[in-house]
Amino acid sequence: MVGSCLVDPAIGEAGDIDTAIVTLKYEGGAWGTIDNSRKAVYGYDQRIEIFGSEGCVMVGNPTPTEVIINNAKDTISDKPLYFFIERYQEAYLAEMEEFIKCIQEDTKPPVGGFDGKISVQMGYAAKESLTKGSFVKITK
Repeated sequence: MVGSCLVDPAIGEAGDIDTAIVTLKYEGGAWGTIDNSRKAVYGYDQRIEIFGSEGCVMVGNPTPTEVIINNAKDTISDKPLYFFIERYQEAYLAEMEEFIKCIQEDTKPPVGGFDGKISVQMGYAAKESLTKGSFVKITK
């Protein structure tokens, strides 16, 4: 991971960064990147783009409306939803409902301990990579 403090000096004074790029290399040889900034003045920006040899998948930012106006001069659309609560309210509710259902029906949730563990491991590895200035291998 590489990163620095480019947006908010208070974050740098606290010993943290506000802008980062994480490079991932997967077991099968595929590469991934995560670009991160703590500030997007136009709203909560979180997109996914996956490029492969047979095409690509893109998931954009939800906006208040799906209206897009294109003309010879420019393209106009709503900005992304501003805060993560607005953006993920339905997802958070669905997670809670599924969790309660799993308890009531005594079934395993679709997301387990490994999923939580690997995300924490990735976060720590990214921080270690930033400190060391080199790749950090994650083992299962």
